[in-house]
Amino acid sequence: MSTFIHTAGRPTARKWLSAAAGVALVAGAVQSAAAQETIKVGVLHSLSGTMAISETTLKDTVLFMIDEQNKKGGVNGKKLEAVVVDPASNWPLFAEKARELISKDKVSVVFGCWTSVSRKSVLPVFKELNSILFYPVQYEGEESERNVFYTGAAPNQQAIPAVDYLMSKEGGAVKRWVLAGTDYVYPRTTNKILEAYLKSKGVKQEDIMINYTPFGHSDWQTIVSDIKKFGSAGKKTGVVSTINGDANVPFYKELGNQGIKATDIPVVAFSVGEEELAGLDTKPLLGHLAAWNYFQSVKSAGNSEFIKKWQEFTKNPKRVTNDPMEATVIGFNMWVKAVEKVKSTDADKVIDALPGIEAANLTGGTSKMLPNHHITKPVFVGEIRGDGQLDVVWKTKGLVPGDAWTDFLPGSKDLDSDWVKLKCGNYNTVTKKCGGQAS
Repeated sequence: MSTFIHTAGRPTARKWLSAAAGVALVAGAVQSAAAQETIKVGVLHSLSGTMAISETTLKDTVLFMIDEQNKKGGVNGKKLEAVVVDPASNWPLFAEKARELISKDKVSVVFGCWTSVSRKSVLPVFKELNSILFYPVQYEGEESERNVFYTGAAPNQQAIPAVDYLMSKEGGAVKRWVLAGTDYVYPRTTNKILEAYLKSKGVKQEDIMINYTPFGHSDWQTIVSDIKKFGSAGKKTGVVSTINGDANVPFYKELGNQGIKATDIPVVAFSVGEEELAGLDTKPLLGHLAAWNYFQSVKSAGNSEFIKKWQEFTKNPKRVTNDPMEATVIGFNMWVKAVEKVKSTDADKVIDALPGIEAANLTGGTSKMLPNHHITKPVFVGEIRGDGQLDVVWKTKGLVPGDAWTDFLPGSKDLDSDWVKLKCGNYNTVTKKCGGQAS
């Protein structure tokens, strides 16, 4: 082609170029038509940086779900196409990448974010551009946005039940509490809720120790020593961990180094599951706990089938599954059902169709999207095994509806969220006014 450009003065070359340009235009039109025949799905998860340990698997989960859906013929007769970006554990970059996905790549939906700070970063973009985000990770609540669907646990679906379990005789009758977290919005807000909840149960201030560390924190010797000392006051002590990302690896190693066993000071984690445990020597961690809405070890036909297909897709018979994966799967299937119901990917139509949509969860039940854009979920407390899996030691009797606003903070207890009737994410039931989140 470049040869002919250089000899463009010759008639034959001009004819060739003209014909080639025509072919190129036709090819471009065909490619453009082909592009319109796919529905683009955005994947916004960190594939590098401190959160890659947790988020990379969720990227793979969306690719797996797209592959499975395309085998069924896609959605409304169109194949799904993934558009993957890497916000690299850089919170402002999440907003940039979200804007790129929606404006440039023209995705119909985005599955993404792990930390609450990354979710908060992208919220203005999804509102401004009126797109849809499915957020698949447990979080601090205190939010309900029209453009976001929260398939991870709210505090009443994880943090509160975990504390109830530790308080019970079965959970060790814990009387003294260490709230240890990474220094950002999710741990700070969750611990504010838990502190208020513990005090409502009669726990005194001197029996609550709160500690925060930065992302990627690696030197845990002093903090674990302080936890050990706090636990030696003669009252049964437990640790509630909202430590996130790769800082969990040295934290758990240091627990083992200092000989802190689950029988002495049990740790219940909200951000550690099978994926994180796969990179740890779990022998010193035996009996420590995690609270989630799904464990790979739960026996159900749906779970067994999912694990088998997942390991086939990743070509790795040892690849594990975890809770945020299941939340991604539930959200993905709900989105597909809503798109098929309204026969469109139009954001407004899909947003209106999602409340009331049901999808099977992997533990044997059926989750439902609620008017507050949260879902119903079972709650499990699991004990860490030597192979990095978790044995269920406690579970709720049924599914728990996600509560966007906690009952344990003064500014939240009067708030309700309902995007179906009230068209509001923070309706004040006392003043009968919407706090301004309605569109």
